[in-house]
Amino acid sequence: MASALLRAMTVAVAAVSVGGLLAAGRSPGTQGIAPETVAEYIHAVIEADRAIYTKHVVERLQTRGILEASEHWESDNTLPLPAQFLIDAARLVAKKQRGIRYRLISLWPIYERNGPATEFERSGLQAVLKQPDRPHTGFLENGRERFFQAIYADIGVTPSCIGCHNAHPHSPRRDFKVNDVMGGIVITVPVDNDVRGR
Repeated sequence: MASALLRAMTVAVAAVSVGGLLAAGRSPGTQGIAPETVAEYIHAVIEADRAIYTKHVVERLQTRGILEASEHWESDNTLPLPAQFLIDAARLVAKKQRGIRYRLISLWPIYERNGPATEFERSGLQAVLKQPDRPHTGFLENGRERFFQAIYADIGVTPSCIGCHNAHPHSPRRDFKVNDVMGGIVITVPVDNDVRGR
């Protein structure tokens, strides 16, 4: 499962790399892939892999009493929770050092590190709460580097996800229901200066 996600993300990374080369004008007369489109590709892969892992691995094994998922999965010799699966996959992608990053954030994080890190992320979470079907997007700068960032609604699609958050002792919110927006998935893509002007 993790290797399938890594292969899919490598394709997305390659698309970004090629897009960056084209957008920078290294191939005359050709246009690069818009960062909005790259973010959509990455989000589609993340969403699909997470849904398959949640429904066809975690829920199936737990329902049959074969293996549980738990927060302390490494020491308990269990499965990682779906959120941990996403977080660990994001770490693998970050190790590729292509500039692509993604993470889960929430206005009600169980752990402080999963809260919004910037005002853009905070306003993005508020925006996807109101309109979960639309990502909150923008261009950001960090010194000489430019990034495109998209925040997509993270929706609690299964009772097990909801139950875990509602029951966790560190959870600041305990009234989530299925299909509630629980937070957001932030996708950050590096862009060239030429792309920002589009």
